[in-house]
Amino acid sequence: MLSWIIKNQLAEVLIGRANAQSFMPTQASEIAKSVDSLYSFLLIISLIACVIVIGGMIYFAYKYRRRSANDKTAYISHDTRLEILWSVIPLVIFLFVFAWGWIIYHDMRTMPKEALEIQVIGRQWAWVAEYKNGVQSNVLVVPVKRDIRLVLSSPDVIHSFYVPSFRIKQDVVPGRYTSLWFRAEVMGEFHVFCAEFCGTSHSGMITKLRVVSQTDFDKWLIEEADSSLLPPVEYGKKLFTTKTCASCHFEDQPGVKIGPTMKGLFGLENHEMVDGTTVTADENYLRESILASQAKVVKGFGPRSAMPAFQGQLSEKELSAIIEYIKSIK
Repeated sequence: MLSWIIKNQLAEVLIGRANAQSFMPTQASEIAKSVDSLYSFLLIISLIACVIVIGGMIYFAYKYRRRSANDKTAYISHDTRLEILWSVIPLVIFLFVFAWGWIIYHDMRTMPKEALEIQVIGRQWAWVAEYKNGVQSNVLVVPVKRDIRLVLSSPDVIHSFYVPSFRIKQDVVPGRYTSLWFRAEVMGEFHVFCAEFCGTSHSGMITKLRVVSQTDFDKWLIEEADSSLLPPVEYGKKLFTTKTCASCHFEDQPGVKIGPTMKGLFGLENHEMVDGTTVTADENYLRESILASQAKVVKGFGPRSAMPAFQGQLSEKELSAIIEYIKSIK
């Protein structure tokens, strides 16, 4: 009963529809509406309290000011009724807000049983969504008006999955799984950020959450599942993005990213390493650099830019496709 009153009566009567709030991000879920309603209530109550306290202080300071040097300070005794009033009313409001917040939190943390489950991996410095049919994507695509459960993990450092338009945020902790759920109510694209400082390119760890119709979602899954049938260079280009290579290696902008550029790399002779040795950037060098990234480190890129090893994470077909794509970047 309390839940129904809070969600339907108070949100409508006291503060109106939260959709009218232009100072907040777009509301794309029911949870967002509930969070905004509570936030607006807190703002209103805080404003009222500020007016009462500051206004009362100014009023009494003026009313009881000393008018001359001979004025005697008035003896003002306490009022038990007032003391009870200004103690009980804030307590009631606090308990009410606590109950309202707990209801929203409970709704956010109770995972629906029939939700579509998607694995989301956060690594320096990109997000990768993995679907049940094996599809991997740097853009999280979900159907509208369907419960979605995200299972989050990280192979390196702590990240935080944050979607402002959905009012959801969840830490992504190495060595364990965390989860959260949402139900998108409107179609469109929404920003996804990392809200936990995770290294040099933390500010660039951004992607999109795309909400589409169920029909478009099913079609997208089928099309993405067939990506392995692409020509090697195109398949490699896709893998270069989904495996987060592009988060450290620009294709054609040397010196901008954490790792060396791929532009003109293949076939480069006298490619200098950090230990002073030189190599020729052929297929074997590229293969070794992907599978055992610390075997040969390029000069100018030390521990700060340590690349994870992909040994055991790529099939032979995927590895060959990535190498073919790097070879094509002239």
